[in-house]
Amino acid sequence: MRELEREVMTPEQIGEGLLKVPAGSALDLDVRLESLHDGILATANVVVPTAGECSRCLTTIDEDLQVEFTELFAYARDEALEYEVSDDCVDLEPPIRDAVVLALPFQPVCQPDCLGLDPETGEKLTQPRPERASEVDPRWASLLDFDASEPGQTPASE
Repeated sequence: MRELEREVMTPEQIGEGLLKVPAGSALDLDVRLESLHDGILATANVVVPTAGECSRCLTTIDEDLQVEFTELFAYARDEALEYEVSDDCVDLEPPIRDAVVLALPFQPVCQPDCLGLDPETGEKLTQPRPERASEVDPRWASLLDFDASEPGQTPASE
């Protein structure tokens, strides 16, 4: 068994959505490699910086993402296993890329209770908007005077 700690640079951008890992970012990699009878078991903890914007208010998001994965690299090609040992080496880039892409949120938010933007002003909301009476279409305005509880009238729900 070997335990390794490395800092590696991403050769290219990881992810394509609102939140991604920029090219040239430093990944902190903590890997444990164990020899088994049919391959090498790699257990990794990866901390990677992300950059993007909130899907609700478009505020810039720069935070670290922590991802863990375990993958078995086979000595011989096996249909059940996706990765294999090549020249006594394992290539961790594909499983790291897969784990990071799957962990990136589809709709990232700057904070869990982000209220988004005000639809009228376009400013970021810091507190819930007060309920406003919606404007009534003039074609339906005469129905506002209709009261189904008056004698001789039937409620609309019946």
